Formats: sequence, structure tokens, C-alpha cells
Amino acid sequence: MAERIVILGAGESGTGAALLAKAKGFDVFVSDQAVLKDKYKTELQNNGIPFEEGKHTESEILNANTIIKSPGIPDKAEIIKKIKAAGITVIDELEFASYYTSAKVIAITGTNGKTTTTLLTYHLMKQAGFNVGLAGNVGQSMARQVVEKDFDWYVLEMSSFQLDGTKKFKPEISILLNITPDHLDRYEYNMQNYVDSKFQIIKNQRESQHFIYYADDVHTDAEIKKRSLVPHQVKVTLKADATKNVYCKGTEMFFQLKQSFSIQQSDTTLKGPHNLINTMCAVSAVQIAGGKLELIREGLKSFINAPHRLESVATIKGVEFVNDSKATNVDSVVYALGSYEKPLVWIAGGVDKGNDYNIIKDEVKKKARALICLGKDNEKLKKAFGDVVPTIRETQSVAELVKIALEEAKSGDVVLLSPACASFDLFKNYEDRGDQFRKAVLELKKIVEA
Repeated sequence: MAERIVILGAGESGTGAALLAKAKGFDVFVSDQAVLKDKYKTELQNNGIPFEEGKHTESEILNANTIIKSPGIPDKAEIIKKIKAAGITVIDELEFASYYTSAKVIAITGTNGKTTTTLLTYHLMKQAGFNVGLAGNVGQSMARQVVEKDFDWYVLEMSSFQLDGTKKFKPEISILLNITPDHLDRYEYNMQNYVDSKFQIIKNQRESQHFIYYADDVHTDAEIKKRSLVPHQVKVTLKADATKNVYCKGTEMFFQLKQSFSIQQSDTTLKGPHNLINTMCAVSAVQIAGGKLELIREGLKSFINAPHRLESVATIKGVEFVNDSKATNVDSVVYALGSYEKPLVWIAGGVDKGNDYNIIKDEVKKKARALICLGKDNEKLKKAFGDVVPTIRETQSVAELVKIALEEAKSGDVVLLSPACASFDLFKNYEDRGDQFRKAVLELKKIVEA
């Protein structure tokens, strides 16, 4: 009798896991408490995979040998408590997919910068001629790709939730960008639990494998001092410190890896000190994987980042409008503010996640000529910055927002949407917020230039 695998959650990762489990001969059942998207429902039906939606039927789930859980389902969910009480193994889709491929993996985690670093690493690997797939929090699920078209390498963006579902997962190269407080509601409001989750990425690595990390990060540095690390360490710093493998002098990045070389940030498409870190980590990984330096250099010049990350939308009357809607916490805004020397009209607001605005007050005071609050409840923002910026205005309309921003800005300024907050008070998600902002800016540009 075939071993039974039950998959909880039928999004991209769950459906991919179901397809792989079916292909490998398991008895597969998919359960989702929400309504399935039509495309995933059709795929499951076409492949003869039984499923349910809108509920979790315990009798269909608790007889599993293994559960593959969507990373979005917390351990405190009632069904997960019952699964664990029954002693059933619970893993993530990435863990499951890794059992059925001989591909090497570059795994990337961190509180901020994961997507940019993952996309850049993937782009550089492709440009360097590797047969490489992109998965994790971006692209198609790894499990689907293992079924349809396996690769020699995978570049994976991994959240702490995905890392929590790993058991034997062993990347060839792991990258830890930073650790700052986030998602603590999933970790019993205990920062150490969150740190431990991030360090799952190196748990099974061997001495011959590589761990690239940003050595200036406070939480990472403290944790490394407590641990005995097995993989080869590659230390990245923004300081002019030649004792580290990878370091900076201003905006020039120096690498002491398989060969010594340097890269100017002006020869890349990314700006800001945070993107120095992202670039140094990505380049280090591709160099270690065997990418040729001349191809890496070419790839840095052609990279296009994902939307909503310091995305330059348009310039109107000499004012540049920048969409950084992905900046949903204060630490992300630190990076955004540090990316510009020009005066700013800063747009912030939304659902506050317990933000400490003291972290950015000095930088805001130095750079922002105005703050525009985009949210239903802006009192905390107004209180924090009332004596810091000369002008504070409010709106809940994106069309009005861009007009106000243009009124407050002067030629040469940057209008920066970097909200520091979640988007759910006025928008579906940060993508919706950024998309509406981009559309409104482009419409305003047409009107002004007509």
C-alpha cells in the first residue's frame, strides 16, 4: 500500500508538492481551508489528485504518514496541533522537493532583501551559463520544477516559515542577509526563536559547503559567537575591513574569494547601501559556484529588480517618483532613506506592526521636506514626526496622494513611497498599493505633460 501524503494548502507550493508526490507514486490528498484558485483546482482534477476546499476533514488528514504544510499555516492552528499530537511528520514543500533532485541549491534568507538578492543571484547564474531554476517565495514551486524540468542548480528565497519545515535540507551555498524583529507573533514573541529559525539554513551543511553572511548584523553576529559553525564562512561587511572575505570602501566592493577583484556599485543597476550588501552576497555565491567574473560583471549591468523595491516610476517636473511599497517595516525604510541624498517627500502609513520610529527620526529630519500619511489611522506617524518634518499631510486617495506630493516637492526632489507599514487598511497587499501608486503617477505625468 502506497505511503499517504497529505498536503495542507493548495497554492503554488501545495499544488507543486501534490504533483511531485503523485509522480513519485504516493497516495496523495490535498486539503485547503480556503477556496482553491481555478487554475490549481483544474490541475489537481486533470492529474486525478483528490482534494477538498473550504475545510479540513480530520479523518482524511490524520491518517497521513507525512504532512506537507503551506508555510502560511501557523503551528498554533488547531489542525496542526492535532497532527503533531498524532506524531505525524510535518515538512515544507522545499524540503520534500529536495529529496527528488540531485541539483545543488543556493538558499537565501533574511528579514529584508531576500527577494532582490534571490532574483539577482538567479540572474547572474543564468548570465554565467548555469542550468538554474528559481523557486521558494518567487517563481514556480521547486516541486513543480523537479517534476516538469529539473535543473543543475536552484536559487531559493526562503522565509523563516519555510525553514521551519526543513529536516534534511542541505544547501550547497546559504546566504543570511540580516535578522531584525519580524513575524514575532509566529515565534511566541521570542526573538531567539526567530533567530533559531533563520539559522536552520545551515543546520545540515558540511565543511565543504558555504555560508555567506552579513557580519555587521547585530543578531547574526551575536548568534555566530554562540555557535560552532560547520560550513566554510564567507563574511560580508560594509566596512573597509580586509580581514573579511568581502568588504567595501565607499561604494566599491572588494572580493577575496577564488580570485581577488572589485566592483563599483555604479557598474550595477542597484542603488543604496543595503544593495551593496545584497550585491556582495549574490556575487559571492555565483563566484563560489564557479561563475566567470566577466559574465558576472555583464549580468550586474542588465539586472532588473522586482517591482515595489525602490522602483523609479517616472519623473514629473524634475521630481522623481519612487515606488518602495515592499518596505513594510521600519528597517526597510532605513535602507530606502539611505539610498537618496536628494531632499525627499516621504509617503508612509498603513497598518503599524509595532514600529519604533526613533530608528529613522534623524534621517527623516535630515532629508524629508514633507511627510504624506497614507492610511486610515495616522496618529502614531503624526506624533512621531510632528516636530521632525516641516509639513505633514494626510490622504486615503492615491490619486490625491500623487498630486499632493508634486505640490510639496521641488525640482530635483524625490517622492518616496516607503510606507514602513502593512497595506491591509486600504489595499489588498503591498503589490496592490504599489500598483495603484505607479498607475496614479503615470496618469499624473500624462496630465502635466499634455
